[in-house]
Amino acid sequence: MGFVGGIATVPHPARSSESEMIPALSLLLGCQLAGEILARLLALPVPGPVLGLALLFLALQLRTRLRPDAAAIETLPLGAVSGVLLAHLSLLFVPAGAGIVRHAGTVLAHGPSLLAALLLSTALTLIVTAFVFVKVAALVGSPAEPDR
Repeated sequence: MGFVGGIATVPHPARSSESEMIPALSLLLGCQLAGEILARLLALPVPGPVLGLALLFLALQLRTRLRPDAAAIETLPLGAVSGVLLAHLSLLFVPAGAGIVRHAGTVLAHGPSLLAALLLSTALTLIVTAFVFVKVAALVGSPAEPDR
């Protein structure tokens, strides 16, 4: 990691020019838009960006199947753009943090209820995850606990 003008830079194997990055960003945003459209048209209970990510994953899998000799994603502009976005992912949480600070009074007023909901939902998620893991392990014939 280097620093340019006080800003951390992340080295990436594929450096792209701006003209190569625009199509890669357009692909990412296009997949997100397609996911939003699908979610709204079909009234699916899944967020559009999640569907968009699934569409991008399927497209990349199809690309790999149709062109096994194609260059790795990491060496393409899409890999460079994705690397930069992932390297700066923490910046995307700043608006959420600012919203919590702005509504601190509401958070404090409902703090005990929010904390109870958070703890209960976390415990429930862990229980359901463990249950699903045991059931899937039984379905595929794998023991839930490995032999020691």
